[in-house]
Amino acid sequence: MAKGDRTKAGGGGTAPPEPEFVQLLTPDGERVAHPDYTVDFTDEEYRGLYRDLVIVRKLDAEATALQRQGELGIWASLLGQEAAQVGSGRALREQDMAFPTYREHGVLYCRGIDPIMPLGLFRGVNQGGWDPNAFKFNMYTIVIGAQTLHATGYAMGITKDGRVGGGDGEAVIAYFGDGASSQGDVNEAFVWASVFNAPIVFFCQNNQYAISEPIERQTRVPLYQRAAGFGFPGLRVDGNDVLASYAVTRAALDAARQGQGPSLIEAYTYRMGAHTTSDDPTRYRIASELDAWQAKDPIKRVRAFLDKQQLADEAFFAEVDAQAQREATHLRERVLSMPNPHPEQLFDNVYPHGSPLLDAERAEFADYLASFEGSAN
Repeated sequence: MAKGDRTKAGGGGTAPPEPEFVQLLTPDGERVAHPDYTVDFTDEEYRGLYRDLVIVRKLDAEATALQRQGELGIWASLLGQEAAQVGSGRALREQDMAFPTYREHGVLYCRGIDPIMPLGLFRGVNQGGWDPNAFKFNMYTIVIGAQTLHATGYAMGITKDGRVGGGDGEAVIAYFGDGASSQGDVNEAFVWASVFNAPIVFFCQNNQYAISEPIERQTRVPLYQRAAGFGFPGLRVDGNDVLASYAVTRAALDAARQGQGPSLIEAYTYRMGAHTTSDDPTRYRIASELDAWQAKDPIKRVRAFLDKQQLADEAFFAEVDAQAQREATHLRERVLSMPNPHPEQLFDNVYPHGSPLLDAERAEFADYLASFEGSAN
């Protein structure tokens, strides 16, 4: 068990020391023991986690570059949060259901969804429509905190269907950020989940900032302690530790599927980049804070662990980097080749059986588009 670091407020002040959190891998790559949580991975599984982290970060960086070049309308980077997402994403069992925000690209990758899917949404050429039932991963949710209510309702349905109470039962995980913890939807979800003993894990990625507001503007107590007020357990995990993120999430999901009800995990991490590509974090946080968190980089610590345990060599690391680059290049090529939808598709799929009013509006819009035919570009 390790102490958390002090959190510097955007205004330059220093908050009291953070309470202890679950940690299995130090920033230097040393394994540490915890009385309640551990992992028992094979050498190949350790290497697989490193591969996941590197590829997810590279794909995310490629998406950011595409937005900067005008190929995406906006992008919400996960830079710095890879361990929380990959750890929790790999902890999900096949039957579990995940409800993301708009930043869970790492969880999406772990659920086997083609990473091109959300880029179509942010490019504005489609709705990013993967099949939530096929992948057990709901659509991205832009409305802050709304997905926690959707997830709670789904979890309540699992109970109604009798799919709780055994090792093969189902559980739900709902992702949200520290800023969303101030939303009414999140707190309402806590109430419903608690009262109905829903099989759900609330996974809060505390990346220290709700857009430009530091965590001190969101709460006067650690976020995980809020769970007690709603009647279920909460804990804090080192969100830059992929092993600890996996261990606590797997344990919480298994408890939920066994009928022990909801829990809250606060993954204590840091958003290394901007909130989205429309944000400028230099306006509200200082460089020394960023430097301090870079020393706790989730990928560097796994690489250090693999080195120290002699589980990987330079050839492996080079091969992973090459694979990540290939996947990023392929992603870019596919984004640039996405066809633009015809404007009249705006009217498709509004009503299942059509509508006289919608038909009239479509015809009017078609006439408007036709009025430009033959005009000079």
